[in-house]
Amino acid sequence: MNPDEFAAALATHNIELDARQMAQYQTYYERLVEVNAHMNLTAITEQSEVYLKHFFDSLTLAFAYPKLQTDALHMIDVGAGAGFPSLPLKIAFPQLQVTIIDALNKRIKFLNDLVQELGLEDVQAVHARAEEFGNKTAPAREQFDVATARALARLNVLGELTLPFVKVGGVLLAMKGSQAEDELIQANQAIRVLGGKIGEQFDATLPNGDPRTVIVIDKTVPTPKKYPRKPGDPVRNPL
Repeated sequence: MNPDEFAAALATHNIELDARQMAQYQTYYERLVEVNAHMNLTAITEQSEVYLKHFFDSLTLAFAYPKLQTDALHMIDVGAGAGFPSLPLKIAFPQLQVTIIDALNKRIKFLNDLVQELGLEDVQAVHARAEEFGNKTAPAREQFDVATARALARLNVLGELTLPFVKVGGVLLAMKGSQAEDELIQANQAIRVLGGKIGEQFDATLPNGDPRTVIVIDKTVPTPKKYPRKPGDPVRNPL
């Protein structure tokens, strides 16, 4: 998928990009490859693959949850790595307010430098662990309209690392592949315990035929204060 094909594929979903946005995606790609030469950000570096498997894939969240396209939602991206999915979404939908957290400070520095170069406003990248940034005394707890994460953990673990950030009435958008159904069955009880309710499931197909699933989890009641547990516990002992 080259940049023109990327724009054309989005246009079929009624998402139109202007010249500035297209230039921002290209700069994003160039900086990603440049920094990746000395810091492990991604195994995908070919332009066609980055536009398809990073940029377009990130934007499938906006197909699944159209409010991302129109509303000034405050989104948190947990364990964002090289900025996916939040920064491709922010470029396409500038009204979004984005907070990114990642446990590796080198990645946060890359993201802050990138945000500045791209001229993006209302983006904050923070060096933090999810278990600490969302605990019962943290200012960020239950402050976000949308939480998301990409390739972070299985859904029963992902829920504990993200739902504490979501305000009642907000959503967790879980990006999953072919194992979505198995993870849903395993995570159903954990999601309820954490104050969530499994909502719609949006199935998409990338232009190359790869399947994607976005699971919308509605935050219906506050997360109990004992969650998230201390760092490492959600992974070692999933709910």
